[in-house]
Amino acid sequence: MPFKYMLSKTEKKPMNDAAVLEKVEALTKTVERLQERVEDLEDLRDLQAAIAENANAPLIPWEHAKTDLDLA
Repeated sequence: MPFKYMLSKTEKKPMNDAAVLEKVEALTKTVERLQERVEDLEDLRDLQAAIAENANAPLIPWEHAKTDLDLA
């Protein structure tokens, strides 16, 4: 297994399988959090663009919106 040759930062010796697995899991969680953050930022960008695009449009009353969306 090639991962056995990863070196520990502190001891400069090969990491055991459990340590490598722990590191990979930690990195996977970090990547997942970063992906979620990117998606949140993309949503925010889209929201800001929609707000700017509709800045001068008249507002729709909530009662009318509920009816249009079959929420009433």
